[in-house]
Amino acid sequence: MQNVFSNLFREIIELPILVTNSAKEFRNTRSLTGGAMLSAVSVILNQFTLFISQLLRISFTFLAVGTSAMLFGPVLTGALGAITDVLKYIVRNDGGAFFLGFTFNEFLRGFLYGLFFYRKRITPARVFAAQLTVILVINLLLNPLWLSILYRDAFGALVMMRLAKNAVMFPIDSLMLYFVLKKIAVLRPMRLV
Repeated sequence: MQNVFSNLFREIIELPILVTNSAKEFRNTRSLTGGAMLSAVSVILNQFTLFISQLLRISFTFLAVGTSAMLFGPVLTGALGAITDVLKYIVRNDGGAFFLGFTFNEFLRGFLYGLFFYRKRITPARVFAAQLTVILVINLLLNPLWLSILYRDAFGALVMMRLAKNAVMFPIDSLMLYFVLKKIAVLRPMRLV
């Protein structure tokens, strides 16, 4: 148990170096083109979003975001996430209003995945932790907050509605993300921090 806490402490201490290295990806043409291609994949995957209700959706765009985060880090993936959110809105406007809060969510999703995956060994525990963080911060806190602001719905009711969907999808999404990232890691070994 002490080893887990020492590893966590070491990773927290190394976060500024990780973010700095990720920011350098903006100068790399391969990173920019690779990130742009994964953003295009995200826009395409968005076309296959399943609508449970007006407020609940199942999407597979997180697979492209997680892959980008592993390859290019939190800064570039976060920036591409924000740009991609605008592109997804233009390509597939579902009748909802454009809201910058959701664009911030996409930046934050890419940034959080990048903190967990960039130049790190991909393990089931790491993927579960990343997915749980995204669920708690974005899916159960920020998304309901933005929806309650937009539609004047009760925040608590929105959280409860999303809780069941996220509880069911958490292991499924985590396993899909783990297998995709492991496959990419085998095809393109990364330098570890």
